Amino acid sequence: MERYLKPKRAHAIIERFKKARVLVIGDLIMDHFIWGKVRRISPEAPVPVVEVTSESLMLGGSANVVNNIFSMGGHALVTGVAGRDDDGKKLLKMLEDRKIPSGGVIIDAKRPTTIKTRVIAHSQQVVRFDREKKDRVGQATAGKVMDYIRKSAKNVDVIVISDYAKGLITETLVEETGEICRRLDKPVAVDPKVEHFDYYKGVTIVTPNNQEASLASGVEITGDASLRRAGEILLNRLECAALLITRGESGMSLFEDNADTHIPTVAREVFDVSGAGDTVIATLSLALAAGASFKEAAVLANFAAGIVVGKIGTATLTTAELAEAVARG
Repeated sequence: MERYLKPKRAHAIIERFKKARVLVIGDLIMDHFIWGKVRRISPEAPVPVVEVTSESLMLGGSANVVNNIFSMGGHALVTGVAGRDDDGKKLLKMLEDRKIPSGGVIIDAKRPTTIKTRVIAHSQQVVRFDREKKDRVGQATAGKVMDYIRKSAKNVDVIVISDYAKGLITETLVEETGEICRRLDKPVAVDPKVEHFDYYKGVTIVTPNNQEASLASGVEITGDASLRRAGEILLNRLECAALLITRGESGMSLFEDNADTHIPTVAREVFDVSGAGDTVIATLSLALAAGASFKEAAVLANFAAGIVVGKIGTATLTTAELAEAVARG
């Protein structure tokens, strides 16, 4: 990977993270983890009995993108929707504890705050259950989000759209955000959902995972040739400047006009991929804000992903961890 990013250049980019400003637009989620041990199977049904030892609450979805930006020393603004409930209050408190402005979080009494509960035993996820409302947010709420985007876009370096298909991200929102950012000459990075791929036409960079890229392109990715074909199809269809396909143990593949770059994985051990896509888009956006090229930003995002998949839960990382990984790598 040194061919794409020399260590000295990597450290210079990472050092500039602290001056980077990113606006994150997306679906705010609370990640609830129940930790425990399994010693027996239930006599009532063929399922494990989890003896709960602890619980934790973490920022998830687009809030985890914000949390990653914060943990790497960047400045984040966020807009999205939370419910008028205890989980919404906890989400706001967690943002405020990190000194992340919460003025863009629109409270909607008609919707619950999205919360995903994962039961983890012996480092393995046993079950997950979601409490959410996925229909489109109301017009008034969507209008308040757009107002915040208009007000804030001029004060940041990069705009991230973190789409979890929970009702906030619509074609209109992406189009209007794109128009604002083109006028301001600000890049837009999107962590996508397959069902919304046509929304993202004309953004700067999109970061699907292997399965999303395969489904969106209609090409089953089985090797280098099919990967290249899928990348070309999506790059042309979206008319974006770059496409970064995250491929798990196979690393990442970056597609730009007339060029593609394949970056091998640096993950040593994989314990949990929860939130790894959030870390990728957060690191990518910070690097772009710090003046990195797409290739340089992708290499740093790959190092960051390799760190967080080695942690359990919705993990974040620090610039010290990233710098150390680059030095090792």
